[in-house]
Amino acid sequence: MSHKLSRRHLVALPLAAFGAPALAQNQPAAAPARSAPPATPARPAAASAPADWPSRPVRIVVGFPGGSSPDLTARTIAEPLSKALGQPVIVENRVGAGGNIAADVVAKATDQHTLGLMINGNMTIARLLNPKVPFDPQRDFAPISLIGTAPLLLTAPADGPGKTALDFFVAARNAGDKWSYGTPGVGTVGHIGMELLKTKTNINPVHVPYPGNPQVINAMLSGQIQLALLPIGLALPQVRAGKLRVIGATSLGRSPLAPEYPSLDEQGATRGLQLEVWNAMAAPASMPRPLVNRLSGLISDIVRSPDVRAKLFQQGWQVAGTSPEGLANRIKSDTMLLGGVIAMRGIKAE
Repeated sequence: MSHKLSRRHLVALPLAAFGAPALAQNQPAAAPARSAPPATPARPAAASAPADWPSRPVRIVVGFPGGSSPDLTARTIAEPLSKALGQPVIVENRVGAGGNIAADVVAKATDQHTLGLMINGNMTIARLLNPKVPFDPQRDFAPISLIGTAPLLLTAPADGPGKTALDFFVAARNAGDKWSYGTPGVGTVGHIGMELLKTKTNINPVHVPYPGNPQVINAMLSGQIQLALLPIGLALPQVRAGKLRVIGATSLGRSPLAPEYPSLDEQGATRGLQLEVWNAMAAPASMPRPLVNRLSGLISDIVRSPDVRAKLFQQGWQVAGTSPEGLANRIKSDTMLLGGVIAMRGIKAE
């Protein structure tokens, strides 16, 4: 079946992406306060870069509005990055097309002072969903660092069938297409992730797109749909209020962001499934490699610092802080995974 999409619904995945709350069109919103995990060792110093750079303010372009998850992440990083660079770091919101408008601004920038805080869809499957997207995620960006990751939670009404994930999937298989699942739109990580889950569990609920994840939750609470993949920050308040139930997380093991809930993999329901939303810092492909390396070292050290790590953790992110190569590898693997689902299920953008 071919699924149609308007430009405003494009994932800007994630799979991870499969993103959140539809957080900013579906990235994780701030999660309830919790203690952060222990810090990891700092990265080695980055390669040398021109001593006179930056020569003016640096801007971080974000494709979602103020207060969204990507915006909060960018502003959390901007202040310490400004101190490290000795120049102002300005967050500029260029909203639209699921983050693709901002991504195109970054791709075309030539001033060597423009960065982008992007979600996984912008850097992986944007052009697979819509060949008319004006940038090439594989060619037009210089990966700097993977900032944070978060699994999704497969959720159902609190009174849904089955005591375990395996029991729940048996009920879902028996229901066939009488069940429905909700997402914040065609091509979002919640959509692509559910289509992947269908192939792994042999269930067949019907896709019902909504304007955003808040509407998905309302539909589940009112009994209009039976399941959905939701960002942790949006799902947990409803779960802890006894209104929704967690079937499992889309991580390989228990996520530090929601350690009380076992993963689907841990329960033996979906062997090897790892579906995450993530955000990352990137530059235009024209950015000189020494500057990319310097920024990667600085940003990785910043997000791994105790203060920033704790802030990102409470925003719903498990900190990564990778090298450019680490982010490039993640882009490649997620593009293959999600691109395969897009091709297999015939998901298309308009």
